[in-house]
Amino acid sequence: MAPYDDRDRDRDREPKERRRRESDSHRKHHRRRTSRDHDVEPRSEGSRSRPRHGLSIDALAHLDELNAGGHIPEPSQARKPERKRRKHQSRRHEYEIVDTEYESPRRERARPPEARYSDREYDSPRRTRRVHNDYSESERELESPRRPRRTRAYVETEATDDDTVDYAQIERERRRRRKREKKRNVSGAIAEEGRSTPQIRGGVGSQQSSYDSIEYEKAKGQSPPRWKKKKRWIIAGIALVLLIIIIVVAVVVSKKNASTQPKKESDLGSITPDSVPTSARGSYLDPFTWYDTTDLNVTYTNETVGDLPIMGLFTDWDDSKAANDKVPAINKAWGAYAKKPARGVNLGGWLSLEPWITPSLFNYDIRLGIVDEWTLANHLGPKTTATTLEKHYATFVTEQTFKEIRDAGLDHVRIPYSYWAVQTYDNDPYLFRISWRYLLRGIEWARKYGLRVNLDLHALPGSQNGWNHSGRQGAIGWLNGTDGDLNAKRSLDVHDRLSKFFAQDRYKNILAFYGLANEPQMVRLSVEAVVSWTEEAFKLVRSNGVKAQVVFGDGFMGLENWQGKLTGYPDLILDVHQYVIFNNDLIKFTHKKKIDYACTGWTQQAQVSLDTSTGYGPTMFAEWSQADTDCAKHLTNVGWGNRWTGTYDSGNSSSEALTPMCPTTDPSCSCDGANAGAGDYSDEYKKFLLMFAEAQMTSFEKGYGWWYWTWDTESSPQWSYRQGLAAGILPAKAYDRDFNCDSDVPDFGDGGLVETY
Repeated sequence: MAPYDDRDRDRDREPKERRRRESDSHRKHHRRRTSRDHDVEPRSEGSRSRPRHGLSIDALAHLDELNAGGHIPEPSQARKPERKRRKHQSRRHEYEIVDTEYESPRRERARPPEARYSDREYDSPRRTRRVHNDYSESERELESPRRPRRTRAYVETEATDDDTVDYAQIERERRRRRKREKKRNVSGAIAEEGRSTPQIRGGVGSQQSSYDSIEYEKAKGQSPPRWKKKKRWIIAGIALVLLIIIIVVAVVVSKKNASTQPKKESDLGSITPDSVPTSARGSYLDPFTWYDTTDLNVTYTNETVGDLPIMGLFTDWDDSKAANDKVPAINKAWGAYAKKPARGVNLGGWLSLEPWITPSLFNYDIRLGIVDEWTLANHLGPKTTATTLEKHYATFVTEQTFKEIRDAGLDHVRIPYSYWAVQTYDNDPYLFRISWRYLLRGIEWARKYGLRVNLDLHALPGSQNGWNHSGRQGAIGWLNGTDGDLNAKRSLDVHDRLSKFFAQDRYKNILAFYGLANEPQMVRLSVEAVVSWTEEAFKLVRSNGVKAQVVFGDGFMGLENWQGKLTGYPDLILDVHQYVIFNNDLIKFTHKKKIDYACTGWTQQAQVSLDTSTGYGPTMFAEWSQADTDCAKHLTNVGWGNRWTGTYDSGNSSSEALTPMCPTTDPSCSCDGANAGAGDYSDEYKKFLLMFAEAQMTSFEKGYGWWYWTWDTESSPQWSYRQGLAAGILPAKAYDRDFNCDSDVPDFGDGGLVETY
């Protein structure tokens, strides 16, 4: 430490005026603070105090050196109330011992720095830290009373004749000492108790010397340094930039994906958005909203026929193609179907959804109740319904579909569609009019490959049967219930518009059959009402110019019950759908018995129906399959189970099957084999399936022909003509078969085929 005189010289370098102002303000501030915070009256000339003892310059310098060194030795015995003045020290400055109430260093740490000392007294934190080394164990307890601590304070003394006191110099020295001590002190109690922070200089575990005050440490712990704040801003900025980049990339990728979807096959040519009137933009007439424009005329027109748009059609068509060399070209007369029956397939599940054909569209929690197109559209909402279903329309059936149908030796195609292709009513959630465009394109593709068309209105307003393929599962609202008559009139209005459209010349050759209503459930409807509506619909269609043969459903009321009804209407054809798996008796037949029944039972029914003395007359079989179980997922409605294993809970005691209905009618009945992929079928099972299909073809050709249900499915090969061809369980050519019910049917059990799967 430098001698006292050296420090005096340093102080003299400061401007006197500033020293005086700082000294005066410092004294006033500490008098007010001491009076307010500690209830200590500022000392006055008349205040009581201990006798003053002056200290010499050497003693003061020595004391300063001890304070700066951080250690003031104290005797282990109790302190005396006073310390005697050393005789050889100068009285220029005097040192006074003042007794104050002892305060714990912990409390001293909690006080603000301004209130820790007044202008008349100063407690050395360094000494406070060191003094604990001489405490007894009892004195270390925080709760135990501690003896009063003597606090040294520098006080003003009267100047002697020999030494005059420069008070400003003393005050300036005090401030310097405080600054030095403040930089060096750490609370001894905190260090002793292990509560100091190693990261703070002077704390326990620090590698550095103690130069930071407790208040500085606290402030440092509460407020991060500027470089940390800056670092946080930098990190936040980087994160923001990354977020912007991610958003931009996502938008670009989304647009790129949109441009690479199947829609990319579309060809708008030189058509521009400006060619579409403002009023039509965004509508079904706007080709820029179409998912796929392949083989569609995208030149805008709002022209209609029968109030139905022709947009998408080209003006030219070619009817010169034949499906194969066994049948005439489209522009040639077919002849009598009684002599040349049709061989066709349905495009089921395309424009009229069925959950079991495309279960991926109905892959929802069963508790949501999405069981048909009505509930699906309600769940998805208009926008998502439009994008979901148009994608399905554009991809489930393509031009390749019609080419493969022709290559399979088929000559007709039945296209089921729903009334919302023409019109929607009330609160219908169905996708309006979009399927119309795909229906028209499908007919043109059929024309291209020489296939004649059977148009089938599969869903009527109100639902004609309450089944999911009518659009809405549940109650029948057609010719039944509150709006039954209204929906019957709406159905006639739909046919009025349809028949006017399809009476155009371009459809006179290709349109072979025109269906009125698919599968009306006449066991729950008035037979007279259905017959009357059918007569009215037939007359309407004929009066509008349709030349195709008109088709009506048998209603499942028994073929012999149609004898004598709807007579006098030439070219009105009865449509019969034959399955063994939707009947609790027929499903129990063994493999051999199923084939026998197809050859004899269904042949006999066809003959009964074709004879007007025993049945209606002209009869066609527009639906059948080679499935011998009802195990396909959702086939009997979503969540209803199946008859084969006895889980079919329809809620109707006359039709439910709560015990196994496979041929063994026991718990061994299983759907595992039937629901396996076609590639996993045994050779014997394939042999049965092929023979069963050919038996039905033979039987139904006794009438006006047949249409297999259906061309394709997502996961049910026994219902898919396309998959059946690939698996070898259908004849490669529909007109070239090995089995025609003219030979014995083998017992497949002898070949190892079990009846339970």
